[in-house]
Amino acid sequence: MAKAGTLDLASGVGGKIEKQQVLSAVDKYEKYHGFYGGHEEDRKVNYTDMVNKYYDLVTSFYEYGWGESFHFAPRWKGESLQESIKRHEHFLALQLGLKPGQKVLDVGCGIGGPLREIARFSRTSVTGLNNNEYQISRGKVLNRHAGVDRTCDFVKADFMKMPFPDNTFDAVYAIEATCHAPDAVGCYKEIYRVLKPGQCFAVYEWCMTDAYDPNNEEHKRIKAEIELGNGLPDIRLTRQCLDAVKKAGFEVVWEKDLAVDSTVPWYAPMDTSQFSLSSFRLTAVGRFFTRNMVIALEKLGIAPKGSQRVQSFLEKAAEGLVAGGKKEIFTSMYFFLARKPRTEENS
Repeated sequence: MAKAGTLDLASGVGGKIEKQQVLSAVDKYEKYHGFYGGHEEDRKVNYTDMVNKYYDLVTSFYEYGWGESFHFAPRWKGESLQESIKRHEHFLALQLGLKPGQKVLDVGCGIGGPLREIARFSRTSVTGLNNNEYQISRGKVLNRHAGVDRTCDFVKADFMKMPFPDNTFDAVYAIEATCHAPDAVGCYKEIYRVLKPGQCFAVYEWCMTDAYDPNNEEHKRIKAEIELGNGLPDIRLTRQCLDAVKKAGFEVVWEKDLAVDSTVPWYAPMDTSQFSLSSFRLTAVGRFFTRNMVIALEKLGIAPKGSQRVQSFLEKAAEGLVAGGKKEIFTSMYFFLARKPRTEENS
């Protein structure tokens, strides 16, 4: 099983998917994104299969290059990538006003990096919701290593149909995860349902900004690259997300694109014009090394066939993210804090 700092391709690109099934999974995943005639509606209808295939294929790559927390963060000069990621997670916990002993839900938790950090920072019990079996199994191992397995757990389920009673959680958050939802209103309504009245939901969303022009071919290409490389059915505008959370019944406390506060661009770790020892694997040199390692492992039969294609669409995604960030048509950290009205207590 992969550990941060290693790339475990011998047991399958994603660690869970069987080695002989990787190539067909790559074929199926790419089909959703316009290869062989796929389109946005296919991705929305089949989002569960598409997102599962995506994370089966890429989780080991993510952990190798990014660590346990698969998200971006605003960054200050002199701050490392990992320091900024922890601060971004602490910021979320503070905005939610988490208190020791509270029951918190992490929607789309990945392998649980933020879950563990937020649980330790706030002394809360956090449940991670995830529909990917491999990521859950990996997260459970990491929870044990971190010593939070008694207070934090994982539930395998679709965030469009959560297996929790109404009014279960004291707080809910999502970090760059609900962008996978085929319907933002439906997803936010489920979050609203399981959240206790008077309590808050905080989220970092991936969005296109108002600068995005749907008639601009370059803008459309960048958007498509981000969708392909990140398992997304469609990237919504910031105002569409804000409208969706209101339609779900929430009161918006405040909202802002936090990317504008970053003194070091959020996309800097993937910008090939930059060099960093602290995030070497994400630099041009580091990616060149990884690319050639994957090619060699696949030729030797150690890595499954299709591994190079996974590496390729992840690199294409990085190019799209950097281009979208530089042109300010895309943000990885549109934040809003929303409250479920207290009147729900008597409804």
